[in-house]
Parts: sequence; structure tokens; C-alpha cells
Amino acid sequence: MTRAMVLGATGCMGRHMCDAFHAQGADVVAVARRPAPHTDAHRFLTLDAAARTPEQLAETLAQEDVDTLVNATLGWGDDQHRVNVELVHRLTAALRLLPTAHRPRLIQLGTVHEYGPMTYGTAADEQLEPAPLTDYARTKLAASQHVLASGDLDAVVLRVANVVGPHLTQDGFLGSLAARLARTAPDEQIELTLADARRDYVDVRDVADAVVRASRAPAFPGDTRLLNIGSGIASSISDLVTALVEAAGLPPETIVLRPGEVRSQDASAGVGWTCLNTTRARSVLGWTPTHSLEESLRAMGTVNRSGLFRSRW
Repeated sequence: MTRAMVLGATGCMGRHMCDAFHAQGADVVAVARRPAPHTDAHRFLTLDAAARTPEQLAETLAQEDVDTLVNATLGWGDDQHRVNVELVHRLTAALRLLPTAHRPRLIQLGTVHEYGPMTYGTAADEQLEPAPLTDYARTKLAASQHVLASGDLDAVVLRVANVVGPHLTQDGFLGSLAARLARTAPDEQIELTLADARRDYVDVRDVADAVVRASRAPAFPGDTRLLNIGSGIASSISDLVTALVEAAGLPPETIVLRPGEVRSQDASAGVGWTCLNTTRARSVLGWTPTHSLEESLRAMGTVNRSGLFRSRW
């Protein structure tokens, strides 16, 4: 039976991964700096992994005897380099301190933003040369490259598209809009300035499924150590807003749209088009997304109205 440790277990991504492993009969060790109600279903370790030395991390891994280690942590602002880069270096160093036979597989979560600008109308595969535009994307790329260069370890990087679905962070555009719509009366209006952008969105539950599949796959030789995880569809941001308003049970005139421009250095990605080619993940993992975008948006509205819209990714 799989025993999985999920770092960042209280975030949007981590909580769904814990649930996905548990649903498949695996033992779950949830790790975060503080517990949350949804971690009660799993063994929980109060731990700031980014503050631990490789020796301390190796001791924890040995004590828990896990065979899968998922890094779903995420650093913003001043924490970006410490959490997004330094922690990953410490994790790989910790794994090397363990006997080879007792080293868990490392699953590192990357982001589509590592690629930077994409050619409009194309679906980027893993061969695209990364050219990230933001500090966040650059730190995530540095972590991914470090894991990919650790050929002596059993490790894989899942480069994930923009996520959507239940418990989405309010730090992002769709999450913050869903939270705002939950507080909006039917006769109110919200004015938004939107660029004519199209981006790849994948349900967070489908990402969790990919992680579980990655934990069970055979070894990842060569190029298969990097896998794109996305829907393979570039959705219009304005269409997403319209669908989210409908999912919130509000009239279409709730949103008043104003045209805007895609800025080259905006916080979301710096690009007006993102779309991932997921052929490799489908082949290697037998994975395919199963949640439609409409279903994901409905789930966001339902969770938000229930007052559970808290977690962060």
C-alpha cells in the first residue's frame, strides 16, 4: 500500500492530493505549518519544511517511511526563493541521505508560467524552451530544473496549467471573482477590465489524479521526467467570467466588461495565450482530465457560497 507525504497539505492543491491518495486506499501524511479542518482525516505533521535542514528532513522521511513525497508548497513575495527553490534543494539533499532502497519518489509541482510567452494558436509541449517573465515563474523554473537534473533520484516534475475548481485560492483572478460574486446581490453590478486573453485551465481534482498516477507509474527515464498537466484547451477569459456568473446564480448583466490589454509583466503570467500539449502525460500516466470547465466553475461557486473558500495554492 502506498504511503504518501504531501507537503503543503492545507493549500488548494495539497488538500485535493491528500483526498485523492486517501480515496485510492493510500496512507497519507499531511504536512503544513498549521493544521486545517480538512487535514483531520489524515495523519498530520506540523512542520515548516522550508525551515528544516536536509538532515532533519531525511530523519522525518525515515520515521514516516513514505514511498511518495509530493511537494505542493508554494511561496509568494519574500518567501518565493526560500520556499520555491531552497526547499527543493533541501528535499533532494535529504533524499540522498537515505538508503537508496528507502528513498521515496519525489513529485514536484511546476507551473505553466515557467514557459513564459507561447505562440498564439499552438499547444506547447515539453520541448518548448522556458522564458519566464516573473520572479514567481523564474523561481518555479529553477526548482523544476534542479529536480530534472537530479538523475540519481526517482523524481518527476508535473508542469501544471492554471487551476480551477473547488477551494481555489482567492489570490488569483477567478478565485477572487468567485468570492466577490458570492457577496453580490442580484441587482448589483461589477465592472471588470478584461484583456482578450485565452488560457489553459485544468481542474485541481484532475491534477490530483495525475499526481496519484505519477506515484504509481514505472520509473521515469529521460524526457518523461517532465510532464505537462492541462486541459489542452485555451479558454477565453471573458467566457470564463460569464460562466462563473451563471454558476453563482446571478444574472448576466451582473458583469460590465471593459476592454483591456494584456500586459507583458502582469502577475498572472505575462502572456495572452497559454495552452499545453499533454500527449506525454496521457501516454506515460494513462491520464486525461475528466472534469469539464463548466463543472469546475459550478464547484467553485458551490464551495464559495458554503463558506469553505479559504485555501491557497
